[in-house]
Amino acid sequence: MALTIAVDGPAASGKGTIGRALAERFGLGYLDTGLLYRAVGRRMLDGEAPVAAARALCAADLEAEGLRGPEAAEAASRVAAIPEVRAALVDFQRAFAAREGGAVLDGRDIGTVICPDAPVKLYVTATAEARAARRFKELVGQGHATSFEDVLADIRARDARDAGRADAPMRAAEDAVHIDTTELDVAAAIARAVAEVAARQAGGADG
Repeated sequence: MALTIAVDGPAASGKGTIGRALAERFGLGYLDTGLLYRAVGRRMLDGEAPVAAARALCAADLEAEGLRGPEAAEAASRVAAIPEVRAALVDFQRAFAAREGGAVLDGRDIGTVICPDAPVKLYVTATAEARAARRFKELVGQGHATSFEDVLADIRARDARDAGRADAPMRAAEDAVHIDTTELDVAAAIARAVAEVAARQAGGADG
């Protein structure tokens, strides 16, 4: 049976790093679903209507320049609040999750909406301050001029927008394992996630 791992959590919590590591460790496909919304947001910034952009999204859009920058991130959070955009991207995500051999998907509604039957669900989080510090370091390293205060304000605004939207709000699935990365380094966070997946696999085999 194919293994599907749903990894959810807020911005800069470490879910992407954990998701990629799990995909490599267990030999699964990996999809950063936030990249889909960043690609739609990028097309919106270029003047396209977001719903039309979502419906026309193709794999090549995920290779566009600037998707990891702050402008695309802000735009992604805005288009993700549009129900028609989310609906247009659901099939893309579910098809990836159903691929032969299994998959890891990370996002904000994977365990609750996209893959509610996933056998392994993780919810990765950290304090807003810890996440802002990580994002600030990343942006400065990329040459962006910003301040910690501005990044923290952006993190809090995105959290409020993601958790408060009417359609598929960001929240942990009831059966998700919570991993708080506030005090964990990358290696420790990955090790914790790998252990949780292995435990769930063992539990399923025993059942």
